[in-house]
Amino acid sequence: MYKKMKLVDTVRISPDRLGDDETLSVKDALKSKLEGRIDKKNGSIVAITDIESIGEGHIIMGDGAVYYDVTFKAIVFMPMMQEVIEGKVVEIVDFGAFISFGAMDGLLHVSQITDDFMSYDSKNARLISKNSNRALAEGDYLRARIVAVSINERDPRESKIGLTMRQVGLGQFQWLEEERQATAKAVE
Repeated sequence: MYKKMKLVDTVRISPDRLGDDETLSVKDALKSKLEGRIDKKNGSIVAITDIESIGEGHIIMGDGAVYYDVTFKAIVFMPMMQEVIEGKVVEIVDFGAFISFGAMDGLLHVSQITDDFMSYDSKNARLISKNSNRALAEGDYLRARIVAVSINERDPRESKIGLTMRQVGLGQFQWLEEERQATAKAVE
């Protein structure tokens, strides 16, 4: 879930930026320090949008930089349990598919794609169902539900988000459209 938040942090402005516009220097320093960072409380900081206030600068002995306490607005993404997301398949591996949904990636394990058995086609980098002959490949768009969240602040690349498509209304967009059309024909 994307949120707009008001946050407070301390930012270091290096000596070479002291002659520049203070607001611009602070915003650049915040972007460099925080954008892309993940923490358990706020999630992933996607963008610093606005600087609300810049406190008085402080100098630490032995460091030529100035430190400012800053209140700012940011857009953050926090994956929530049971949230339905839409994303794109960015990689297919023998045990599942990695799905990109904005600021993060999640794993869609082969057991969570369909009720049907899925096999890995390494030559074409896709997963194919045994009975329905449906395939999931890189570049496909889909709708899934978040079923597991494990955020690792120290090493964001080790954060894990588990996904499922084994529920009504979830799946690759083409599959969902085929099901919608089949339902519409059955009603007629």
